[in-house]
Amino acid sequence: MVRLFLTLSPAIPRFNLFPGISILATKLRTKTPAFSLISPSSSPNFQRTRFYSIGTRIYYSLPNSENSNFDDTLVVLGIETSCDDTAAAVVRGNGEILSQVISSQAELLAQYGGVAPKQAEEAHSQVIDKVVQDALDRASLTEKDLSAVAVTIGPGLSLCLRVGVRKARSVAGNFSLPIVGVHHMEAHALVARLVEQELSFPFMALLISGGHNLLVLAHKLGQYTQLGTTVDDAIGEAFDKTAKWLGLDMRRSGGPAVEELALEGDAKSVKFNVPMKYHKDCNFSYAGLKTQVRLAIEAKEIDAKCPVSSATNEDRRNRADIAASFQRVAVLHLEEKCERAIDWALELEPSIKHMVVSGGVASNKYVRLRLNNIVENKNLKLVCPPPSLCTDNGVMVAWTGLEHFRVGRYDPPPPATEPDDFVYDLRPRWPLGEEYAKGRSKARSMRTARIHPSLTSIIRADSLQQQT
Repeated sequence: MVRLFLTLSPAIPRFNLFPGISILATKLRTKTPAFSLISPSSSPNFQRTRFYSIGTRIYYSLPNSENSNFDDTLVVLGIETSCDDTAAAVVRGNGEILSQVISSQAELLAQYGGVAPKQAEEAHSQVIDKVVQDALDRASLTEKDLSAVAVTIGPGLSLCLRVGVRKARSVAGNFSLPIVGVHHMEAHALVARLVEQELSFPFMALLISGGHNLLVLAHKLGQYTQLGTTVDDAIGEAFDKTAKWLGLDMRRSGGPAVEELALEGDAKSVKFNVPMKYHKDCNFSYAGLKTQVRLAIEAKEIDAKCPVSSATNEDRRNRADIAASFQRVAVLHLEEKCERAIDWALELEPSIKHMVVSGGVASNKYVRLRLNNIVENKNLKLVCPPPSLCTDNGVMVAWTGLEHFRVGRYDPPPPATEPDDFVYDLRPRWPLGEEYAKGRSKARSMRTARIHPSLTSIIRADSLQQQT
């Protein structure tokens, strides 16, 4: 069963859309940010150029400055289906969140012990129309009121990405709307600009989720330097596997389950080694820590088939100790790499004042507390979106679409009808920024992952093409 719910407001009524699906939804409001870029729709100077998103041609206009006024008339629908959540949201140009709806695949996660791509695709397909329609209904808008449609085109699971892109192109084509292809990780970073008025470029970002660990320096919109990344498994994957092996409830995903159990344990009772401690770079590796956890669980003869709720007192204490010890070392790995990355970033951009921490794992309170200490020691300010905007959501996609739409980076409306064999522009492995020389890794997984040119390199190439 798939459940639809709104993540930002717990005190809202439930109603049924159709049998087997229940929805929580409401309108949301945020403060108007203090920064802005001009809208392409208000600019008399358009030029045709190429861009990275779904089509091949766009209109382009330069912003006056980051401090000019927002165009409140802009309204963008954002669609996100990169992994295991089907999400849609409507956001106004002034930062007002008009609606947000998320369909969770929690039951599937519990059933398969993680994301099963084919089953995830089927779940997306079953609810995508209802999720998008509900987002529009809760915003009291129709497609005719939209300025553009934004959709995640990568990175992510191809089968899942295709569902969202197909829906976005259908809406944009039927109503002659521009369409913006969004980088999933950039969206995690930029949503912080919606909730933090003072956050301006340049800034640092640590993006941590089930599939990614990424340290980037954000120079300006679409321009990023990658300081560190995952060479094998990301921290979210390590949390999920640990939760599964400890027999925890996976319907909430592994991170929250491990964090809750860790509160009962002794974080220094199990001696795990900190990954890559002697590597003088900012890259991450959690595969070895996962192996250490698995061996510790085997040594304690913990049976994952026995849920923690049915464990004996001694068994539960052993599980809690492993959860707490794992969490401490997993986050210590983040701390060490972040501290080095901040030093590198300040060498490149001395004016940095903020560090953003976003992505699903950023919802972890222990993670936030520990990283805040590191950031404060470097005289920076930590910016974390609320937990409901850290996990995958449509708001971050709509907001990122707005940011690029204002500077003219978008595709014209697709045709109303596309052939069945139409090939969508999907980018399951899509780097965000160019690697910093000090942080470059020879890891095989990183070499093979660079299937698509990075977002930064494409935008820079487009800028050079425009200038010539």
